[in-house]
Amino acid sequence: MKFRPCIDLHDGKVVQIVGGSLQDDNNEALETNFVSSKSPAEYAHLYADDGLTGGHVISLGTGNKNAALEALTAFPDGMHYGGGVNPDNASEFLDAGASHVIVTSWIFAQNKLDLQKLSELSRRVGKQRLVLDLSCRLRGNDFFVVTNRWQTFTDEKVDAALLSKLSEYCVEYLVHGVDVEGKSQGIQEDLIRILGKHSPLPVTYAGGVSKLSDLDLVKEIGDNRVDLTIGSALDIFGGEIPYEKVIEWSKKNS
Repeated sequence: MKFRPCIDLHDGKVVQIVGGSLQDDNNEALETNFVSSKSPAEYAHLYADDGLTGGHVISLGTGNKNAALEALTAFPDGMHYGGGVNPDNASEFLDAGASHVIVTSWIFAQNKLDLQKLSELSRRVGKQRLVLDLSCRLRGNDFFVVTNRWQTFTDEKVDAALLSKLSEYCVEYLVHGVDVEGKSQGIQEDLIRILGKHSPLPVTYAGGVSKLSDLDLVKEIGDNRVDLTIGSALDIFGGEIPYEKVIEWSKKNS
């Protein structure tokens, strides 16, 4: 298990938001925890200096392309990029410095997984450079993948069958626990257990981290197989967990 850093972008700035509050047609609904005065490149340089590869740059909405390219260029081959990626534009982000591209919504049609589109995407991008975002929300007792700014439930349940099926097309998964994302009120332990037990690929979980000891908890319940992203709870994003303490933990546990 390792710590994976993040750079979330909205309106060209580094931010932290409450998961599920971003909507295409209603900016007033957006719940923002933090807006940084630092540039995306400054965060990318920080992660590069600390040797934190495999994190992600995520574009939340439109108007972030230049900011995303700035971050990717500052840390070549150091971070993944996600946000509106499709077969026609993926190469631009890869050429700019992304080690991988992250995709969710494009591979779904009418709330169902479109394996033909996924196969095309995997072929054009290359399986070894494709990460699938399986961010999900609870419906009943199960977690279902959500798309379209995390607003739309799909028919795909996050379980052993789905994780196995999709592993033919990509090299890694990114999973936000959307119900707790950005709230710093606790992780979704049941989801992490599913990922640790059933994912045949490397997987990163994000959502709800509230204290430094959550790193140890995720390591334990994820069977040391689930990496962790921390956003709003980190002091570099206005939270209370010291970034330097996370780096110390990371060095001891890598």
